[in-house]
Amino acid sequence: MQFTVSTRSRTEMVDITSRVQDFVREEGVQDGAVMVFVPHTTAGVTINESADPDVARDIIMALNILVPGDLDYRHAEGNSPAHIKSSMMGSSVLVEVSGGRLVLGTWQGVFFCEFDGPRTRKVRVVAL
Repeated sequence: MQFTVSTRSRTEMVDITSRVQDFVREEGVQDGAVMVFVPHTTAGVTINESADPDVARDIIMALNILVPGDLDYRHAEGNSPAHIKSSMMGSSVLVEVSGGRLVLGTWQGVFFCEFDGPRTRKVRVVAL
């Protein structure tokens, strides 16, 4: 399955947990796992706290400090920081499924991480 995520800013974390859970329900996955994969070099995916939106804001702030935009990057497109942040976050996560539900901690959610937006991006979900 593939779905799109439309981002509204240069850097943003979008909670996609419900869309991944929809896939589990629609595909009738009862037990096993799903892989969530982002086929982009300037975006990523991660699992982190979804209860407090300040967590995503803090992650973005820290990534911007760790990977500043004003270094002497050589990549001609001018989006080297986005490539680096994408590599730091990763392009896939694996989530257990039990009883037809994603097995996540109380506060956890699955986040699409945009680092070169705004754009319309693809997210792939595969049952394993």
